[in-house]
Amino acid sequence: MYVDCLLIYILFWNMNDDILIFFGKRLKNLRKQKNWSQEYLADKTGFHRTYIGMVERGERNLSLKNIEVFSKTFEISLSELFNNK
Repeated sequence: MYVDCLLIYILFWNMNDDILIFFGKRLKNLRKQKNWSQEYLADKTGFHRTYIGMVERGERNLSLKNIEVFSKTFEISLSELFNNK
């Protein structure tokens, strides 16, 4: 089901917006809501702190596996991870 949501999301993506920027901002907002530092998120995910920063700035193209790691770390579904409401 979450794959269907992701495909629909990508199909209707506004071409003027960059999905990497959107996803990075979403991660940063989730991290800040929990009052986590980039270092703390890095520890929880197993990723390097600089990788977290690059993702938040939209400089990295994440694999599906890494997206799943973020979803599990924030304890939300993949569809919630892509929902910015």
